[in-house]
Amino acid sequence: MRTRILAVITLALTAGGGLAYATYNLIQRTDAPAQTVAMPTRPVVLASADLSLGDEITADQLRVVRFPKAEVLEGAFANPSEVVGRAVISHIVRNEPILSDKLAPKDAGSGLPPSIPPGLRAVSVRVNEVIGVAGYVLPGSHVDVLATASPTQQVQDTTTKVVLTNVPVLTAGTRLEQDQKDGKPVQVSVVTLLVSPEQAERLTLASTEGKVQLALRNPLDKGTPDTRGIKPAALLSSRTLAAPTARANREAARAATTQAAAAPLPPPTVEVIRGDKRANEVIR
Repeated sequence: MRTRILAVITLALTAGGGLAYATYNLIQRTDAPAQTVAMPTRPVVLASADLSLGDEITADQLRVVRFPKAEVLEGAFANPSEVVGRAVISHIVRNEPILSDKLAPKDAGSGLPPSIPPGLRAVSVRVNEVIGVAGYVLPGSHVDVLATASPTQQVQDTTTKVVLTNVPVLTAGTRLEQDQKDGKPVQVSVVTLLVSPEQAERLTLASTEGKVQLALRNPLDKGTPDTRGIKPAALLSSRTLAAPTARANREAARAATTQAAAAPLPPPTVEVIRGDKRANEVIR
């Protein structure tokens, strides 16, 4: 009897010890620090402040952050010395990686000239709050240019017409000019447009011979309106042009659909094969 009790106690102690040892090992493995895998990185130059078109980048406008090597954008720089002194040709926001396609080539200088693509020209136009669409004409927006002039110097021949369409705006702001009357400096609002040489001629002639007005447009609208222009007599006639509305657009679409449905259907035909010849004959 005593031997049996000792055997049971020994078995219980052995099982308990084994269970305690296994639990201890499990806890040790759980508390062990997770193994980390080193990911290859690469330094990337970022902008530490907003950079505008034509700015010359300085060292205090840059900072370096290590990026995962596989996530580095093409054209990024690893050393600030490769960026300092170069001009910005496209707006860069704070904490954005500096890319080569947003900078002018080395030794190209700073300011506006490096941002002008080859074959194009930058032409500035003096504007006011009305011509500048109440301040909504900003760098990067697109405008149409309307010119008002009289080819015969007669009032009745004065015509307003769209002379340039979908013109990108490079810069918009104010500058100081000397007043012609009293010689005092005055602030003048100026919008600089990116145009071709031929468009530069039209824009210069329009601003010299008449008045220029800018019409702001949606940059996604790539259409080129072909207008006939308008004279005072036509403007003051009894015929009026209503502004386009959503209802008018729906009615126009419905009319086009109805007209297409009312169009006569082509007569039914059948294909006839005679030897090696094929022909389509109308079924009457």
